[in-house]
Amino acid sequence: MGCITDVPGVLVGHWEDLTARTGCTVIRFPHDNTAGVEVRGAAPASRELDLLRPGMSVRRADAVLLTGGSAFGLGAAQGVVDGLLAEGRGQPTPTGPVPIVPAAGIFDRMIGDITAAPGPAEGRAAFDAASSDPVEDRRSGAGAGATVGKWRGGLVDAGIGSGSRQAGAATVGALVVLNAVGDVYLPDGSSTSGGDGTLAPPIWAMSDEVPFEANTTLIVVATDAPAAEVDRMAIRAQDALAAVVRPAHTRYDGDVAIAVARGEGPIADADLLQEAAFHATIDAIYACMEG
Repeated sequence: MGCITDVPGVLVGHWEDLTARTGCTVIRFPHDNTAGVEVRGAAPASRELDLLRPGMSVRRADAVLLTGGSAFGLGAAQGVVDGLLAEGRGQPTPTGPVPIVPAAGIFDRMIGDITAAPGPAEGRAAFDAASSDPVEDRRSGAGAGATVGKWRGGLVDAGIGSGSRQAGAATVGALVVLNAVGDVYLPDGSSTSGGDGTLAPPIWAMSDEVPFEANTTLIVVATDAPAAEVDRMAIRAQDALAAVVRPAHTRYDGDVAIAVARGEGPIADADLLQEAAFHATIDAIYACMEG
């Protein structure tokens, strides 16, 4: 099924505390890239995502941080910024490089230690650990406290997973932190998280306990080919989430997809890249439930 690190130049590092059930993951990219974003959840916790939207002057990323701890974990991005600055990486400015580190967080505070959240030191540790090694342990990094199946009132461990697909000569990889309110379904309609596919109101509709913002799935897709429509790769990644997780993009989720493509070279076929992003994301979602 591959891994996002199959894409040349993409590195992944993790920090996690398995006792507190939280962590963070850093994805590093070659300097020359173009990035886009698609936000479909109603409750995102994020940093610098607007830089990646159409019409912005800086549409690239030196690294992306995916973190637990919800908004409290976004502070880990400073550690990533510090690591990049030590290498002289960042967007050129008259006063020196400014590292571009978009970040997004999941709400994992109901599963572990509610006082724990990654900070700058933990972000730097994940940055320093970044390598081209495959992502094999779903409890790594930001996946340490990820769960699914809350729609039914249950709770099933999920995690972090990755996948990759070929699009002609190009490689497209995906990394997913799966922390959805919904359940995960296989192509045959069966569920890996206990869902039965019935259309029923969420369990909290019959109680006073509303798990607002207690979810969110984060997706990063990357390719070694330039993409004229990098935003549509992020859109297709969100389509993949909706194809296998039901429900997705709810008011209790903050689902974010970031896409990063190499900046130079011949433009690859946009539709082929987008379809590869769709399938690599599905592979990554299923990997979040394995092991």
